[in-house]
Amino acid sequence: MSIRLYVGNLPKENIERQTLEELFIDAGETISIKVIKERKTGKCRGFAFVTVLTDELADAFIEKYNGQSFMENPLKIEKALPRAKGKDSSDESTDIKPAPTRAKKSTNKKRDNRTQISGNSGNEGFQPDPRWADQLAQLKQILATSSSSKN
Repeated sequence: MSIRLYVGNLPKENIERQTLEELFIDAGETISIKVIKERKTGKCRGFAFVTVLTDELADAFIEKYNGQSFMENPLKIEKALPRAKGKDSSDESTDIKPAPTRAKKSTNKKRDNRTQISGNSGNEGFQPDPRWADQLAQLKQILATSSSSKN
């Protein structure tokens, strides 16, 4: 099982994968490196990911390179958190569950209110929105007085 490592505090310049390969040459050829870049500018976003084969190699890599100076910046290396979602999920294990998503709010409030009101046979189960309860009570009173005055 491969282990992904987060390599942070990289300079936000034009860093290439080969530059990091030269830095991590002692780690051997069993690692893969992916530098995260801005889409528009192509500049490094300040971090990269290194993938190693085993947990022991990951621990040794962290111990060896964490805090090491690279272009005047001390590297921050730690085990990466599993990705919750993304385009490239081919190397993720199947037991990782995605983060829960929030339900979308409805943008059509009138439809929701009509459904809620028409679904009730009477007013006994209907609970008005507390923000409009006073105005609703006033309207009910006006309707009651106008219908009683017409009869």
